[in-house]
Amino acid sequence: MISFLLSLVALLVGYLVYGRFIESLIGPDDRPTPARRLADGIDFVELPTWKVFMIQFLNIAGTGPIFGAIMGAKFGPSAYLWIVFGCIFAGAVHDYFSGMLSMRHDGGSMPELIGIYLGKKARNALLLFSILVLLMVGAVFVYSPALILGSISGGDAQMMMIWVFIIFAYYIIATLLPIDKIIGKIYPLFAFALLFMAAGMMIVLFVKWPSLPEVWQIGSVAPLAKEPIFPCLFITIACGALSGFHATQSPMMARCLKSERLGRPAFYGAMITEGVVALVWATVSSWFFYDGGYAELNSTSTLSAPNVVTVVSQSWLGTIGGVLAILGVVAAPITSGDTALRSARLIVADFLRLDQHPIRNRLLVAIPLFAVTTLLLWFNISNQDGFNVIWGYFGWSNQTLSCFMLWTATVYLVQHRKAYIVTLIPALFMTTTCTCFLLISKTGFGLSPLISYSVSAVVMLLSLCWFVSWKRKRETLNIKQ
Repeated sequence: MISFLLSLVALLVGYLVYGRFIESLIGPDDRPTPARRLADGIDFVELPTWKVFMIQFLNIAGTGPIFGAIMGAKFGPSAYLWIVFGCIFAGAVHDYFSGMLSMRHDGGSMPELIGIYLGKKARNALLLFSILVLLMVGAVFVYSPALILGSISGGDAQMMMIWVFIIFAYYIIATLLPIDKIIGKIYPLFAFALLFMAAGMMIVLFVKWPSLPEVWQIGSVAPLAKEPIFPCLFITIACGALSGFHATQSPMMARCLKSERLGRPAFYGAMITEGVVALVWATVSSWFFYDGGYAELNSTSTLSAPNVVTVVSQSWLGTIGGVLAILGVVAAPITSGDTALRSARLIVADFLRLDQHPIRNRLLVAIPLFAVTTLLLWFNISNQDGFNVIWGYFGWSNQTLSCFMLWTATVYLVQHRKAYIVTLIPALFMTTTCTCFLLISKTGFGLSPLISYSVSAVVMLLSLCWFVSWKRKRETLNIKQ
């Protein structure tokens, strides 16, 4: 528990100190924001700051800081280090730059920003890549909550399919309607429930004060996870530390903020808050896995993330905990799935330069996206291992998106002669991590650790050489001009 307390303090200090430093690199001012300059009543809608924060928090959170932290806790106390350092120095920085650069470029989507700073080829590649990732999120987050709701409603396949239809119908409505009509109204409620759930867990942790593995005991604690800590820990815990999916979500709120000066609490602060939620669940899971929690609760369920959430919540928080557990494993993925499809619509519309105020234009973009999502959903349902296959590819794709956003921020900082090292180091680290995971995991090529680590090291060196070469050419060109 000492590690838990130190980690909480570190996240708070990170927001107050490092967050302010990162803010100074952008230099927010009083220029009119896209929400005011480009107001259209659909996507560019000025919202209250507290509401922007709550929507951003739930957009980027979903079940990520819960499920990811639970599975990450199986790697032992090293999960604390990744959540804290990843969140402060990588994830929150990533989210802040993705949101603020979007505000500086008329609320531009992630591929648009990458095109501006990394070139058209990178933009076109990321356009297809990011849309596919978002559609995978949409498909997975229809099926998984439908399974749970179906089991509660009767447990047969027919009820599950009815819930699939209901959730997908909601996605269509939420994707097409103005952001303040549905998302702006219900998201703050779900975000509050997620925060209340985490706060309740934290209080019980302080009351129980369990004996947990500490970070200085990493070498003496045998991880329960069968995969190697590097790179698998850094892919498993994504949303609670660093997630490329967030870069597809931040532009939605960049179109709703009334002042650039609110970017730090809205983007950096929302990520730090998500880190706190992940920290709580990593600690709860550590008690569950390492300090007899599984036996104490007389649990006969498997050690899967949804079961851990349900068993612990109902035991610690009673009836309210049961309700919040349902919100956590059902409402949270639903509220990630709808914004994923909405982000996909905005990305395609930005690329086509298609005004989204007319409903006809929104349908023109959304219908093909819904069709592809339906095919992915069909694969998810018809294939017994469909969920695991799609989720495995999403995990790697998600962190690969973060690499591109971090490189984009690095180029921006170089161009503006700012401290680019703050994004260069995370960009190099995640490029190496994603390469290694693709090579070593069963989802990828399944190569030996020696080959995977060696190739990943080479990729890191090549990336660094590319950056140094590009920077020198740019400096030479500036001198000549």
